[in-house]
Amino acid sequence: MGVELKQADRNGFSVEDSLNELAALADTAGLSVQGGTYQRLQAIKPGTLIGSGKIEELQTYRDELEIDVFLFDDELSPRQQRELERQLKVKVIDRTALILDIFARHARTREGQLQVELAQYEYRLPRLTRMWTHLARQAGGRAGGASGGVGVRGPGETQLEVDRREIGHRIAHLKQELEKVRAHRARYRQKRRRAGMPIVAIVGYTNAGKSTLLNRLSTADVIAANQLFATLDPTTRRVALPSGLEVLFSDTVGFIQKLPTGLVAAFRATLEEITEADLILHVADVTHPNAEAQAEVVFETLAALKADHLPQLVALNKIDLLPDPDLVAEQLAQYPNSLPISAQTGQGIAALLDRIEGVFQAARQEVSLLIPYERGDLVSMLYEQAIVHEEFYQADGTFMRAYIPAHLQPQVTPFQVNTAEPANR
Repeated sequence: MGVELKQADRNGFSVEDSLNELAALADTAGLSVQGGTYQRLQAIKPGTLIGSGKIEELQTYRDELEIDVFLFDDELSPRQQRELERQLKVKVIDRTALILDIFARHARTREGQLQVELAQYEYRLPRLTRMWTHLARQAGGRAGGASGGVGVRGPGETQLEVDRREIGHRIAHLKQELEKVRAHRARYRQKRRRAGMPIVAIVGYTNAGKSTLLNRLSTADVIAANQLFATLDPTTRRVALPSGLEVLFSDTVGFIQKLPTGLVAAFRATLEEITEADLILHVADVTHPNAEAQAEVVFETLAALKADHLPQLVALNKIDLLPDPDLVAEQLAQYPNSLPISAQTGQGIAALLDRIEGVFQAARQEVSLLIPYERGDLVSMLYEQAIVHEEFYQADGTFMRAYIPAHLQPQVTPFQVNTAEPANR
């Protein structure tokens, strides 16, 4: 069930497109979708989101199709959800709850499970009241006088307060645990920075092919399925570029329109990996009918994370599925700094690695060095952290021409030579 507000900006997604995406989410969650509908409104109905006539239509669908669950494409307030369930007499789930359920199914690491559990509790806390509407509420509230009095609260309200307190304690505990995770990730990133290994963050709309690309680049054996949010937990793998420079590719959670704000907050530690990257590799599914709108969602999410200032490269994925090769040129014209690839077949992967190496090469300084043979450790470090363009062995040491990052400059300065050519090959 969707709602289309007149004169509302849907960020490039029509209400039909959004409902189709909701159906794909439902399929990922293991639900069987019997149909979809939507209502055009001037404004949201505060009590039920939709109008009374549409509710009667849903009641008819419920009876004729034996519906167990109604999925709403927009997030429902606790009041709206409670009232809709009262009138429809079946379970009502909104888009946020559905995404949270999918995340709970697919979170496999301890970090991912903590993040999902926190988002679930923060979503459910204001909705606890509907769980206790079947219990008596005796006088309740302030019926016993100004201070309420002893014994005037019904069992439902008492249990509700207990649940709220317990969930509040659990949320506080989860936040403490996630702060430990965040601190651990920060220390890990500092260690990587000291090692001088560049980081490429793979981002994109869910099901754009990020995990398939990481598998292609590094044989990471990450689960890759034709489902939304098939993978959730972040994966980082080491990949060697054509020059031998090793970089870290980090796969992150996929983006989606109407991504719940609670999820963004809960996954802060994971999403910070994006903001610390040296290059953002945006994977876009060019075969999707809403490819342009999906890309815009990614750009907006990066801006919200304050990562839009980082260098970006757009990989237009799944070109092997395009019926007309001319469509590739049209897509390239829409996205600056982009190139076509197929993570499934490997087409364009070599060009992608060359382009990534070019980005890192442009950010480095070219130097010529003559390194004594007893400093083999420095030669090894250059192969790990720099881009070695040329190497020759001479009587007094190893001549190297390389593109080095700024943090290596103090270590190589004593061995720098003015000429770009070795004295003796």
